[in-house]
Amino acid sequence: MHSSPSAVSPEPDTGAARTGPPEVPEVDAAAAVALTQDLVRLRTVNATGATAVEQSAAELVSRLFTAFGWPHEVTEVAPGRPNVVAVVEGGGGPGRTLMFEGHTDVVTEGDPDTWSVDPYGAHIRDGRLWGRGAADMKSGVAAMIYGARAVQQAGPFPGRIVVGVLCDEEGLMLGAKAFAASPTAAGVDGVIVCEPEGHEVCTSARGGIRLRLSLHGVMAHGAMPQEGRNPLVAAARIIAALAGAEEWAVRRYGTHPHAGTVTVTPTVLHAGDPDQLNVIPAHGLLGIDVRTVPGTDHAELTEHIRQAAEAAAAGAGVTVGLTVVDDRPAIETAADHPVVRALVAGHRQVHGSAPPFGAVPGTTDGTILTRDAGLATVVYGPGGKWIAHQKDEYVEVREIGEYARVYAAAARHFLTGGGTHPVGGDAA
Repeated sequence: MHSSPSAVSPEPDTGAARTGPPEVPEVDAAAAVALTQDLVRLRTVNATGATAVEQSAAELVSRLFTAFGWPHEVTEVAPGRPNVVAVVEGGGGPGRTLMFEGHTDVVTEGDPDTWSVDPYGAHIRDGRLWGRGAADMKSGVAAMIYGARAVQQAGPFPGRIVVGVLCDEEGLMLGAKAFAASPTAAGVDGVIVCEPEGHEVCTSARGGIRLRLSLHGVMAHGAMPQEGRNPLVAAARIIAALAGAEEWAVRRYGTHPHAGTVTVTPTVLHAGDPDQLNVIPAHGLLGIDVRTVPGTDHAELTEHIRQAAEAAAAGAGVTVGLTVVDDRPAIETAADHPVVRALVAGHRQVHGSAPPFGAVPGTTDGTILTRDAGLATVVYGPGGKWIAHQKDEYVEVREIGEYARVYAAAARHFLTGGGTHPVGGDAA
């Protein structure tokens, strides 16, 4: 991965010169921390074939929204896989619509014996809240909920806030796809995705292409390799050729200031029977994870990889079939978009300095919301950028309240500020 250099965005045009910046609403940080703990204690692991993954977390969030008096919909995207979406009307007349977005599914904890804490204990120790999902991203969900709540309790505001707690981000992003197709999405003017990014305002995200190569050779006895066509030999040659494909892509698409460069990484290799070491297999499989940067032509890059793989395998007499398993574009939101400017203003107001810009090293629900619904998305949330999916995952307790305050401040700037025209919905 490439680290993201610091870059300061321009000051947002929020009307501050006319009226002064809106005050940061008071946030119930203790309640946000408690909600994070409650969510972390729910084992919402997105495992293959699992059902009712997010159900318990959705029920918890729905009860909280009801207590707040927030109208909301619980939509089952797949069995036991609900989205919970609230619309908080400001009561201050027409205006923009800001969305806060997060997810409640997590990846597996792996072997719990490798953890120094209970993965689902949500214990607080040394100023940190520990557990699977603490950073990715149950603290972000809690912070955005209480940030929105603070804005509401501070008094009427123009426009509205959409609070989207979606399912299946760690899988096929079914929740984001379903929301993007909903009428509510059509009215959103900007989205803050509350994933852990270590104080960076991530206006870009790398794209991803997952490829599966099917290798077709000829079975033979290991003592007579000349009678076979070995897919493992072909795989070795293809893996070597992928390094050249990556070098070509770097030259072709360049280096993005925050997202870095295209990477082409072999991730899965399978062929043969481990109990039949004297048999040359007939078939094999090679998996490839491609990460792209804004400006990458995915179709062109995929075709280049196909041709490189076929040429490399031909020398071993093996044919190749390529399947695109998933394709998510690299995305980028302009630094002067109102949602970015408002977020930078909120961060500056809370922290006293402007945040650095960065890029999401993978993809988030924001990728889908931009691709499928054309929404402007920016990613910013509590937790370290590189801690996700590791053992002993944690979030700094103080960050939960800090981010809630930034979200509240950003919402006030976005909803009450001036600047460039909003980009959708019925905002003023």
